[in-house]
Amino acid sequence: MSDERDHAAPSPEGSRPDLRADCERCFGLCCVAPAFTASSDFAIDKPAGKACPNLGEDFRCGIHRHLRQRGFTGCTVYDCFGAGQKISQITFGGVDWRRAPGTAGRMFEVFPVMRNLHELLWYLTEALTLRPARPIHAEIRRARDEVERLTHDGPDALLKADVAAHRREAGELLQRASELARAGVRGKKKERRGADLIGAKLKGADLRGANLRGAYLLGADLRGADLRTADLLGADLRGADLRGADLTESLFLIQSQLDAAKGDATTKLPPSLTHPAHWPA
Repeated sequence: MSDERDHAAPSPEGSRPDLRADCERCFGLCCVAPAFTASSDFAIDKPAGKACPNLGEDFRCGIHRHLRQRGFTGCTVYDCFGAGQKISQITFGGVDWRRAPGTAGRMFEVFPVMRNLHELLWYLTEALTLRPARPIHAEIRRARDEVERLTHDGPDALLKADVAAHRREAGELLQRASELARAGVRGKKKERRGADLIGAKLKGADLRGANLRGAYLLGADLRGADLRTADLLGADLRGADLRGADLTESLFLIQSQLDAAKGDATTKLPPSLTHPAHWPA
């Protein structure tokens, strides 16, 4: 196996605080724009465009510290990738929907569009930190810059944007970046894209370089598994046991996937991600 330190490296391009949710600068958009359906993730039904009853006048969640206990686990694993503050502070110039109710409908309509675009920016930015993907960095950078430009457009342009086309282009580039990053891993690389691995017993498994894109790993036992350079884009890790697992160089892992999983202080993470607060220390 090649030196895995070559697969990912700190880079100025990989530091994007604007792609992390900053709730202090948002108008509670994720608590208003989406619809909630009562389930194990949400304790109530809530129609789209209606504020959650737990949202305060200051746009803060009144039960933030007790969301899991109160049946709002879905809120704890949601990530807007910084779309909320972009819409609040830039697209709508810092004027909230309560002070200007005439903007509310348009603001809530734009939110999922911006969220999709910021998600693409997150993944494309990570792809630029992968050294083996350097041959296509120029293409990735062009795609990222075009999406970035779009996020600064006005509401009308955003609503007309062909987000699906941008997702297709980004998806192809991310796939190529993944293949280049995983090519240096010796041995047979497991192809598990979209696989049903619900409850799978993978304790201690060598999954280096595995393609686990979109895999269903709900409740899987991944204790002590080696997931370095494994592609985890879109993998469902809800309830997966990651105690002792090594994810330090995994590809396209995001914070919300960790928030939905189980782990502890022995779980090794990439430097850009953090141990969820609900994991035992």
